[in-house]
Amino acid sequence: MRFEWFVARRYLRSPYRPAVLRLVTAFSVLGVGAGVATLVVALAMNTGFRETIQDRLLGVTAHVSLTRPGAGGMQDYESLAQRLAAIPGVRSVTPAVYQTVLLSFGGQARGVVVKGVDPARERRFDEALQRVVAGKLDFAPDSDGIEAILMGKLLADEWKVKPGDYVTLLSPQGRLTPFGMMPRTRRFRVAGIFESGFFDYDENWCFLTLPAAQNLAGSGDTVNVIELRLASPDLAPDIARQAASAAGAGYAATTWMDENQALFRALHLEKLVTSIFIGLITFVAGLNILVVLSMTVTDKARDIAVLMAMGTRPAQIRRIFLLQGIAIGASGTLAGLLLGYAIAWTAGAYHLIPIDPQVYAVAYVPFHPVLADGLGIALAAMGISTAATLIPARAASKLLPVEILRYE
Repeated sequence: MRFEWFVARRYLRSPYRPAVLRLVTAFSVLGVGAGVATLVVALAMNTGFRETIQDRLLGVTAHVSLTRPGAGGMQDYESLAQRLAAIPGVRSVTPAVYQTVLLSFGGQARGVVVKGVDPARERRFDEALQRVVAGKLDFAPDSDGIEAILMGKLLADEWKVKPGDYVTLLSPQGRLTPFGMMPRTRRFRVAGIFESGFFDYDENWCFLTLPAAQNLAGSGDTVNVIELRLASPDLAPDIARQAASAAGAGYAATTWMDENQALFRALHLEKLVTSIFIGLITFVAGLNILVVLSMTVTDKARDIAVLMAMGTRPAQIRRIFLLQGIAIGASGTLAGLLLGYAIAWTAGAYHLIPIDPQVYAVAYVPFHPVLADGLGIALAAMGISTAATLIPARAASKLLPVEILRYE
């Protein structure tokens, strides 16, 4: 292979090549490099979004949620929680009460989701309760016996709510009075403000103690969901089946994958579409390689004929042009990988691209370059570059020295 590589390198580096050949070669390298770099950045962004959203979701939501549809709640939830905790792979089991209520403060009102929890259990595994940015995580009633509530930061900032302020919650689960069904209304003291980093929760969620949420709902000592957090979130489908079986008839278990299926399916589809469309850049660059090698075959026909007349075999001629195409593709691929990973790492480390968290759930574009993506991109780019050399390499090996040198 020394001879073929020596000649291929001389052809590529020759200062006597026509200017148009040097220009098309440079465009080929730039095209491959641009396509590879763009694809690395795009896939790093897609992976960053998916992993960031997944991490934040798993930090504030359960991996498996056990409910009893149509039954109005679960009464013997403590014994059921003990049975579920015995399932291998389950890290924690926490009963909870979810309810949509009307929150009012300072003449403003809006619907929010309140979650009734046992603070001692929940704070160990729910990252929202571990990120209290104002006030403190203390659900003890005040001197007047008013229960405490924990609010999301975006909601508190929007309404200018501070720890120590009082808000009113109105539950649609009413109570029967001589005047008909009346909604339940209770005042709560804002004990603290949390920031989970996930827009939907910081804007629309509040936490209460389990008894306070039960009293607000008027449901008695019942819960409407038992949440399981696992040692490995990927085991959620299997453990969900075990949990439903352990609970018995009438219970249903859903996983975090089921609840966010549309979101992650959209991210996967976006990654596929991005790879296809940006990969066309590399395909066009591969066509440039085909053009430059075809022009080289035409320009160097006499030199090829002389080499073949001196004993060079057609297979060696073919390898010369294959090596030229591979060298062009490898140069562009290496440059693109270095540039793409440098851009992705810098933008991810310094949060260079801010975005609207109300739309994208995060305040900046997260980048997470993955080595496996780079390897796949490099193999695809080199495959396109190599395929582009086959036609001109075969054409060069089929030249007849007698026909080209007849009139020399």
